[in-house]
Amino acid sequence: MLRLLGFSLFALILGFAPSGLTAKTALAGTEPMAAAIARTVQDEIAAGHIPGAVVIAGEQGKVIYRRAFGDQARAPSRVDMRIDTIFDLASLTKVVATTPAVMQLVENGKLKLDDPVARYWPAFAGAGKAGITVRQLLTHTSGLAPDLDLSQSWQGEAEALRRIEAETPSSPPGTRFEYSDINFIVLGELVRRVSGEPLDRYAKQHIFIPLGMADTGFYPATSLRSRIAPTDVQNAVLRWGVVQDPTADRMGGVAGHSGLFGTADDLAKFAEMMLANGSYCGAHILSPASVLAMTLPRRVAEDTTRGLGWDVASPYSGGQDTAFGPESFGHTGYSGTSLWIDPKRGGFLIILTSRLHPDDGGDARPLRQRLAEVVAAALQPQVLTGIDVLEDDAFAPLIGKKVGLLTNQTGRDAAGRRSVDLLANAEGIHLAAIFSPEHGIDGKREGQIASGTDSTTGLPIQSLYGKSLSPDPKVLTGLDVLLVDLQDVGVRFYTYASSMAYAMEAAAKAKVPVMVLDRPDPITGAVVQGPVLDPQPPSLTGYFPMPVRHGMTIGELAEMFNAEYHLGVDLSVIRMRDYERDFWYDATGLRWVDPSPNLHSLDQATLYGGVALIEGANVSVGRGTPTPFELVGAPWIDGVALANALNRRDIPGVRFSPTKFRPQRDAYAGQSCNGIHIALLDRGTLDMPRLGIELAAALHQLYPAHFQIERTIGMIGSRTTLDALEQGRNPAIIAKNWGAPLEQFKSLRAKYLLYP
Repeated sequence: MLRLLGFSLFALILGFAPSGLTAKTALAGTEPMAAAIARTVQDEIAAGHIPGAVVIAGEQGKVIYRRAFGDQARAPSRVDMRIDTIFDLASLTKVVATTPAVMQLVENGKLKLDDPVARYWPAFAGAGKAGITVRQLLTHTSGLAPDLDLSQSWQGEAEALRRIEAETPSSPPGTRFEYSDINFIVLGELVRRVSGEPLDRYAKQHIFIPLGMADTGFYPATSLRSRIAPTDVQNAVLRWGVVQDPTADRMGGVAGHSGLFGTADDLAKFAEMMLANGSYCGAHILSPASVLAMTLPRRVAEDTTRGLGWDVASPYSGGQDTAFGPESFGHTGYSGTSLWIDPKRGGFLIILTSRLHPDDGGDARPLRQRLAEVVAAALQPQVLTGIDVLEDDAFAPLIGKKVGLLTNQTGRDAAGRRSVDLLANAEGIHLAAIFSPEHGIDGKREGQIASGTDSTTGLPIQSLYGKSLSPDPKVLTGLDVLLVDLQDVGVRFYTYASSMAYAMEAAAKAKVPVMVLDRPDPITGAVVQGPVLDPQPPSLTGYFPMPVRHGMTIGELAEMFNAEYHLGVDLSVIRMRDYERDFWYDATGLRWVDPSPNLHSLDQATLYGGVALIEGANVSVGRGTPTPFELVGAPWIDGVALANALNRRDIPGVRFSPTKFRPQRDAYAGQSCNGIHIALLDRGTLDMPRLGIELAAALHQLYPAHFQIERTIGMIGSRTTLDALEQGRNPAIIAKNWGAPLEQFKSLRAKYLLYP
């Protein structure tokens, strides 16, 4: 058996990963993080605080650290720690079994958070408990005592429940935070009463089996003893596979507050499910709304912030909350266990140890805090968008205000939670109206969209891509502020910035302030390219005379529109943190969310700034295929000839190959198209609008009788450029003539840049 400085090493870093997670073999900072974790755990073992530990850290769906240290059991029965050691998870039971079980029942309409517990358990109402709600149990504000009286001799689940029925609250429900195991014993009983299944069976069938958590459950089999970490000694007998918590033990090993056993690998699967808003490897455990409800911070006492079941920042957090940040959440267990999740950076840290073995004198708190600081520092830095910054400030500018929100599916925080849901659930804010741009609130629809209702919040949604392009003045008049949270794609004719501008015009007339929650320019805010739009009345695809690739964030665009068009809006922009102009979207650490139905990746968004210049003509650009904007074709095109002609042009950053495809919608829907596939080789050298006019020039030259080049004017936006193309001029020369107008725009743009 391999020994390292006297400590066992069963699982090397990144050696194996739980099913569904991939091992990350090259992560900036992994090696120093690994060394720091090893040194920290070994220090704590040497100090006698713990006999050993299993540590797993993950980031963005990848295991970045996985290792076992020290002893599973000490003398006289010394056993090396294993990566698959099964631990008494203690109070992790509350969040891994009981809380998700309760939330599933809430989702299914069988349980309501604000119902009194007595509705489901009538005898519970006695002794002044009639007003206690399910929500108050989950937030430890029920007023119930921390635990049942263990000074008396009693045994069995039925007796525990009878004693709970006789319990009297020490404070009125909802007035004070007191961490209470009784709360979760009650919740475990509610699961049984409402579902008809005891908690252990329910959790196994509806949580553990779907997630593939094969080693997680109550009262582990004796055949697994060689893998189970012992906890403590009771009556001179080492306890091995028996729950350490005395109340859970008296209840037979199954309770809502304690009794669960499991491995670090299993908890990693659970953590990934939470980070993915309720799903993992095809298993749908919770809805995104339930995950948000469980993890949204709620101040329940002066020094305590909790979610539903989950700890956010409290005296029990052990410093993990400050290390990972205010949006992180997790839970700890008395036996030394810990699970902490950082949704903003997509990371988690699992620490499993049996600190009570062998002499009931260990302490896992220093280990938790030190490891949290190490891992949090190593996780990929992430840009905080406007909604994240506002969230970090506890939505302070909006407290007491009636709010309208212009948004769609891109309006999410770094944890993937909708801005709509965050604002609807934030205390002190009245989210009154939602407005949606082209493609609707879910970003999946084409054509004109009717107004409707948000399925999660029940709030009215006014479509700004239907009968009207502007918000209803009657709705705006009743608002205190209009928020904008939309992800632009950095291209002039993309309609979201124009929808924002029309909303700003209407807000100015209604004297309603506008607050823009800024987001990155996904194709970088450092590059400006293409022909500047000819002077013309503002339109949805051409609101302002700027080039195709403008190099501005949506907040910067709002500042420019407001000042240059003298809109008179009382405008504020919530700036991003840690954003730099030259960031491509994949450098921000943010998750890609399709901004519209035909942009499924950053590569497609990059090609969009060129290929979309010709889509007004009679060609397919791949809409209705899996790879829109990577394709150009039509039934009358010879793909080989077009690819050869374009490759001879030696256009930097791209290469062309002949292909055939059949789009399912838009141009030539259902017809076989010959054409080209565009491979993006180097986005940094690509002049996107030049790619567009190279395509137009080649099609015009090869197919003058078929290609309707005049119809490209709407996207190209420059009559001078189009005239030059029709005259057969070299596209590279045409692009050079954009220089003077581009420099003029850059000078104007410089006044409104918010980031260096």
